[in-house]
Amino acid sequence: MPPSALSAGRRSLGAVQEQHGAFGQHRFGQAAERAARFFGTPQYIVGQTIIVVIWIALNSVALVSHWDAYPFILLNLAFSTQAAYAAPLILLAETRQASRDKTSAEMNEKHRDAVEREAERRVAAIKAETDKLAALMESNTDLTRQDKELTEQVAGLTRQIHTLLTKSS
Repeated sequence: MPPSALSAGRRSLGAVQEQHGAFGQHRFGQAAERAARFFGTPQYIVGQTIIVVIWIALNSVALVSHWDAYPFILLNLAFSTQAAYAAPLILLAETRQASRDKTSAEMNEKHRDAVEREAERRVAAIKAETDKLAALMESNTDLTRQDKELTEQVAGLTRQIHTLLTKSS
């Protein structure tokens, strides 16, 4: 396959991935994608841990009014609410990513098939050229053999003529 066709195939694969983001190209979808990606980052885990430690510390000491006294029902409610929104976003992101991966794998398979077909075409062309060269070599060998036979015949005739001329003189 010519290099331009290969790069065009790669460009079209990139275009497919750009057009079909995990949540589409709408503003909500893009924000949901960013949120789903953020939930698994170290920054999120560290930030959430810091917030929980501060929450518990502020609600445990008497310096601040206890807006969420032990067993921290409001904190549990916040975690439940966050999980109710985060879990579907993460699952949706995984489902859409699997769909993108499948599309990408199909595109890669098509690309490999095209490369394989091109390689087979090249092998066939090389075999055809090799067959032509073999035929030319065989033809050349036949011509060389014929040339040798003719040269031997001419040498034999020349000897005969020489013998005839030397006997008559």
